[in-house]
Amino acid sequence: MPLILPINDQSIARAVALLREGKLVAFPTETVYGLGADATNGRAVAAIYEAKGRPGFNPLIIHVAETSALDSLIEWNDSARLLASKVWPGPMTLILPRKNDSPVSLLASAGLETLAVRIPSHPNAQKLLRAVGLPIAAPSANASGKLSPTTPEHVADSLGDKVDLILAGGRSPIGVESTVINLASSEPMILRPGAVTQEQLESLLGCAVALFESAGSSPDAPPSPGMLASHYAPHLPVRLNAKTIDDSEAFLAFGDDRSVTGGTARLNLSPGGDLNEAAANLFAMLREMDKPSYKGIAVAPIPNIGLGVAINDRLRRAAAK
Repeated sequence: MPLILPINDQSIARAVALLREGKLVAFPTETVYGLGADATNGRAVAAIYEAKGRPGFNPLIIHVAETSALDSLIEWNDSARLLASKVWPGPMTLILPRKNDSPVSLLASAGLETLAVRIPSHPNAQKLLRAVGLPIAAPSANASGKLSPTTPEHVADSLGDKVDLILAGGRSPIGVESTVINLASSEPMILRPGAVTQEQLESLLGCAVALFESAGSSPDAPPSPGMLASHYAPHLPVRLNAKTIDDSEAFLAFGDDRSVTGGTARLNLSPGGDLNEAAANLFAMLREMDKPSYKGIAVAPIPNIGLGVAINDRLRRAAAK
C-alpha cells in the first residue's frame, strides 16, 4: 500500500522533496484528488501516464498557486485575465496558448500548442503548491477510466503503490471536476462542464459561451473540437517500425541502434530501451526532426507494452496525419 500521511509541515516537506525528485504525490483539491508530478520533468510526467494506465497521451491540467506563476507558461488574453480575477482560486481550468519557451514538458500538453492551467482553492493544495514552487501536472488520482477519487482511500484503492505519497486532507468538498473552458480560440467554449456553470461564465464574460457537445466526464483528458486532428503531427511523413533507413530520412531510434545504418540525422528516444524515458522525449524529438531538410521521419519499432502502447498510439496518429 502507498504511504498515506496527514497534512502538516512535515508531510508537505516530504511531498515537496518527492516531487522535486520526479516522484508522484497525490493531494486533495476542492474538486477531486490529483496525481501530482513536476510538470517541467518529462520523465515525471511520463510516470503519471504509466501509473494511470492511460491508453494514449492526452493533455494534463497544470496546477500553480497564483496567477503570476503562469506568466512564464502561457499567453494571457483579456478574457483569461478577467475569469482568473473572478474565479481563481477555484474549480475552473483555462485552455490558453503555451509560450514558446514554456518550461512545461511537451508530454504534459500532448504536444499541443496550448496548456490547460488552473489554480485550486483547497488550502492544502495551496500549501503544497506554494511550498514546491513548481508547476504541477495533476490529473485525477485514479486508474484511467475509473471513478474520480474524492478521498485518500479512493486513491489508495485505485493506484496502490504506483503513487509514492498520498497527502490525506479529508473528502474533496466539491467532488466534481473543474470546468474546462477553451480561451485559445476566438470564441470561448466549455470543453468539460464542472462546478463553474455555463451561465456563470457567460455572465462574467458578457458573451455567449458554447458548450462542446461531446464533452465527456473524463477528469483529466478534456476533449476539444477536432482534438484528434489538433494533436501535434509532424509536417513530414512518418514511417513506423523502420528497420532500414533511407539516406534522406531522419531516424528516430529506440534502444541499441548501432546496427542500423543510414539516415541524414538521428535521435534516440532511449538508448537504454526505457519506455518512460522514450515517452518523455517523444514530442520534443519529433519536433526537432520536423525540418524541411529531411524527406521524412523513420521510427524504430517500439515494444507495444506498458507506456509503449501509448507511444505507438501517438506515432500511429502522426503517421496517419
